[in-house]
Amino acid sequence: MRNTIEIQGEQILANGKSVQILSGAMHYFRVHPDYWRDRVVKLKQCGLNTLETYLAWNFHEPREGRFDFSGAKDFARYIEIAQEEGLMVIVRPGPYICSEWDLGGLPAWLLAKPGLRLRCLNQSFLDAVDRYMERALALLKPLQFTAGGPVIAMQIENEYGSYGNDQAYLLHLKECFVKAGIDVPLFTSDGAGAHYLAGGALPGVLATVNFRNHPERNLAALDKFRPGTPKFVMELWDGGAHHWGKMYPEHPVAGVREDVAEILDHKFHMNLYMFHGGTNFGFMNGANYFDRYMPMLSTYDVDAPLSEEGDPTPKYHAIQEEIQKRAPTAVLAAPAILEKRAYGKIPLTASVTLADALPRLADPIQTAAPETMERYGQAYGFILYRTRLAEPGGHQLELEGLQDRAIIMFDNRVVHVAYRNDPSWNFAVSVPETGGTLDILVENMGRVNFGDKMEKELKGVTGVRSSSGQHLFGWEVYPLPLDNTDKLVFGPERPVDGPAFHRGTFVVDKACDTFLKVPGGVKGVVFLNGVNLGRYWQIGPQKTLYVPAPLLRRGENSVVVFELEGLGEFCVESVARRDFGPRALMQI
Repeated sequence: MRNTIEIQGEQILANGKSVQILSGAMHYFRVHPDYWRDRVVKLKQCGLNTLETYLAWNFHEPREGRFDFSGAKDFARYIEIAQEEGLMVIVRPGPYICSEWDLGGLPAWLLAKPGLRLRCLNQSFLDAVDRYMERALALLKPLQFTAGGPVIAMQIENEYGSYGNDQAYLLHLKECFVKAGIDVPLFTSDGAGAHYLAGGALPGVLATVNFRNHPERNLAALDKFRPGTPKFVMELWDGGAHHWGKMYPEHPVAGVREDVAEILDHKFHMNLYMFHGGTNFGFMNGANYFDRYMPMLSTYDVDAPLSEEGDPTPKYHAIQEEIQKRAPTAVLAAPAILEKRAYGKIPLTASVTLADALPRLADPIQTAAPETMERYGQAYGFILYRTRLAEPGGHQLELEGLQDRAIIMFDNRVVHVAYRNDPSWNFAVSVPETGGTLDILVENMGRVNFGDKMEKELKGVTGVRSSSGQHLFGWEVYPLPLDNTDKLVFGPERPVDGPAFHRGTFVVDKACDTFLKVPGGVKGVVFLNGVNLGRYWQIGPQKTLYVPAPLLRRGENSVVVFELEGLGEFCVESVARRDFGPRALMQI
């Protein structure tokens, strides 16, 4: 007999039986695939009955037309694991997801398309969206509850009412689901206010809301906007995003306990955002832009009930206790704690400067003026612009269009560091009689993932000019996605003033979760056995990078540090506990 999932009045019915959805958000793209089942089991052991995940478009189509849904990108397998563990699943395929993920999940190559506008009825955007949705929805179709799978609902776009009011665009997306044979309920999610709901909701489609604290009060707005429908909190925020240069924010456990109890008592539906945050491996963190640019950390721990490394927190136990009070027969359990190890200090014994490594990392592109990395088909990492200064004497120069952080070097010596938030991007260079080489190394620190700045998130610089207004022309450009550190050839370790790669090795007899820190580092990136673990920056708050045990090998392991400004100590340290520095209690 065919399964049914339907909405009748304020109820959600699965095979004709009313069900209360108790869900937790947990993204496959932020968890090592060897740990998918571990995290799914822990979600179930807390007392939840549903797993929710976004799909990240840019994770699956990093280059236009090249799709990948295998290995760590096999979201279908992730969903199947949830079903094997007895859970229902909610999927939010986008195309836009926000999620504090680079460009809100939209591929960076979109930004290089002439005349493209994001998240509206723009044909260039829709052509790309349709190709992605067709591929993703074809994989989701057999996983629907109605086809014997666990997927009970799918979301159209995400928080669209906070961005625009193009109902034709939303209807176009709805039609993508219909054409693909999706017959489980569709829904939208928006802020808990009439303005957001009016822009983001669709007639005949379940409307849900996102907020922090006081479910009954916030759900009243949804009830007023769409009376007589299920009261569903699609994102009950139990933690918060965190940024470089700000203390790690904590959402009080007592507040989360109160919210969950209120939802359970009123038979509302909820999705805890996040239940388990995981990690923004590589360069995939997003950013906010309010009064200034605010890049996210590499960790996506977000003070969730399950920590970045998958351990239960006091918040986990509080949620579990509230569920147990109201469902004493629920099958709950104490989640397993995976072993952590400190492998100690790892000496960095070899190095190569960026200048020496450059020929192996990139072929130069000749251009009259600097362009953004997207113009060269690059999405993430770094980009280096090089030109020759022939006129001797002192020069006052200024960068144009800097996004996001530049190390400026003259004849391989650092002369200035410029940041997107600086009041000016001016710098001085003293050129000898023989002339010299000007290098500008720009780091993409993550694209804005929310709001109206997204269309302008092209990374790099767009020009350099003198104080007299004269523009510098004649450049070599080196795209540096840093997606293959095996190309590097190292020599003996030596002090370096400026960007350089440093390598060390260590031996593991038993692979366990661990954390790496760079005690003498200023700012840079850490690679373990060729895998980009993420960024470090001495301004904090994140001081450690999470290493899942499956990334380690029994025997020798290699660590490569790309330090931008010069190491004060030639080592990396493996510790058994994460360190996010001082905490700040959220004012909520």
